[in-house]
Amino acid sequence: MADWKIICLSGLVSAVLSFLLYLVYFPLFILGPLVGGFLASYFSKVYEEYAGMDRKDGAIMGLLSGIIGSLILNLLLIFGLGAIDNIIGWISTGMGTIADVIIAGYVIFQLSVIACMILGAFGGVVGVIVKK
Repeated sequence: MADWKIICLSGLVSAVLSFLLYLVYFPLFILGPLVGGFLASYFSKVYEEYAGMDRKDGAIMGLLSGIIGSLILNLLLIFGLGAIDNIIGWISTGMGTIADVIIAGYVIFQLSVIACMILGAFGGVVGVIVKK
């Protein structure tokens, strides 16, 4: 089985680092999932039933870390930056209908999950390579 403590902690590190880098300089936020995937695979000792990890296992560990990190990051972005107030303001001023705002939020959510999954998997492979 996967080491869920390490995966969840690296997902949390990924989300917090991405959030801080998003606030400082937006293009650097991609480093968060890379670091999270790296940490998940580097500190993990075993995956499944055999000792040792190969690149595939590192990619899976990084991918899981990216999923958890992106979910935490999306919650931080929604509740941390006052996006709810902005959305209510847009709807009340007529700048967008409720359906448009919900669809845009859903698309952004899905794209961020996919991006964090890919970057986390890449970071997981790098973590296994550095570990060996």
